[in-house]
Amino acid sequence: MKTWKRNAIAATILVLICAGVYLNWNANQIEAVDFTETLNEEQVLNDATLTLSDTSEAQSVSAEEGSSAAESFAKIRLSRQESRDSAVATLQETIVYEDGSETASAAALSLDDIVSDALAESQIESLIIAKGYADCVAYMGDDTIDVAVSAPAEGLAEADVALIADIVTAQSDYTYDQIHIIEVK
Repeated sequence: MKTWKRNAIAATILVLICAGVYLNWNANQIEAVDFTETLNEEQVLNDATLTLSDTSEAQSVSAEEGSSAAESFAKIRLSRQESRDSAVATLQETIVYEDGSETASAAALSLDDIVSDALAESQIESLIIAKGYADCVAYMGDDTIDVAVSAPAEGLAEADVALIADIVTAQSDYTYDQIHIIEVK
């Protein structure tokens, strides 16, 4: 009877080990899912997600000759997205490799800052567009926020500037003297 129990336990352990090896092998055979194939890029990563800001990009892209305003805003968003993706990838790698250290904590805080800035920029842009402006891009820096707005043919009036500044102050911690509004024609 003891031999039968011992053989049954050994067989059960062998079956469990084989099942574990099979599941491990099977898990490694699954390819990473690329959600861009099932969703369009806007649904996967859009302006409401992570961002870095660089105020010089808005000014340099809008100053290009021969570009329409829509093309300029598209180039600005693409440039911002590329910068954002690069910074996020670097911070995520730092968090993974420096797990538990002060460097990882600092990287996590930086990542949180990027996320909160991106959300605030997206809200500001959405609200400005909802007020009737054709397009806009917001860049949040440490001490200033730059908002490039597609201006009407007659340009931005003082009331337009005040409205945009009110939206920015309501959605962020910036004061009026920290807001730069750039008129894009």
